[in-house]
Amino acid sequence: MNPEELSALIFCCLFGGALLGVWLRGALPANHLDNETKDLVKLGVGLVGTMAALLLGLLVASTKSSYDARSGELTQMAANVILLDRLLMHYGPETAETRELLKTSVAQILDQIWPKEGRGEGGLGAQTIGSAILDQLQELVPRTDAQRALQSQAESIAMNLAQTRWLLFEQSGSSISTPFLIVVVFWLTTLFVSFGLFAPRNPTAISVLFVSALSVAGALFLILELDHPFIGVMQISSTPVRNALALIGK
Repeated sequence: MNPEELSALIFCCLFGGALLGVWLRGALPANHLDNETKDLVKLGVGLVGTMAALLLGLLVASTKSSYDARSGELTQMAANVILLDRLLMHYGPETAETRELLKTSVAQILDQIWPKEGRGEGGLGAQTIGSAILDQLQELVPRTDAQRALQSQAESIAMNLAQTRWLLFEQSGSSISTPFLIVVVFWLTTLFVSFGLFAPRNPTAISVLFVSALSVAGALFLILELDHPFIGVMQISSTPVRNALALIGK
């Protein structure tokens, strides 16, 4: 289920809970809505609200940390691609085929992660840009000490590229635990039931509940978008990789 569908489901749970509370207000006996009961409900809702706020904070921290880590790794990979191309250029003309392979590999990665810069199903497959290049680097026969040093540095960078690529692939799953999210939505729904329970039955109150549910669902939508950094409205920019691709071979 993508973030749009999941956030829409969350909105239905929240606003549905609020409407359930409004219905319960008319269905419950009057002694169930006296001042003492209201005070008890407020205490319980305050506790649930505090716990929900803590879990939402943990969700934001977790997804933002994961998003920033993947963005940093991708930028580092793009920088290593440029550095590897420059090392190969200084090595000599015999690396022309390897540089072309590097450019082709980066173009494939770009198309795979950001398919036509649309929503698509962008993501990381199991392909890597380091392994094939590393094989070609090991086949080079350096003639001077400078070439041997450049070959060694290029092999190290190619290994780092392969490592970063596999790291991004292994991190492509969700960082949000499903039970964690279910508990948060349940607590938030409980809050909205309590809001509706003591809300007057008029269009203004219903509108406020609607906007509140929409706002909370929107916040959770942004959290879910951060958890999918290569698709959607919050996707990581392709600029570093495109800049690297433009510089390869020049």
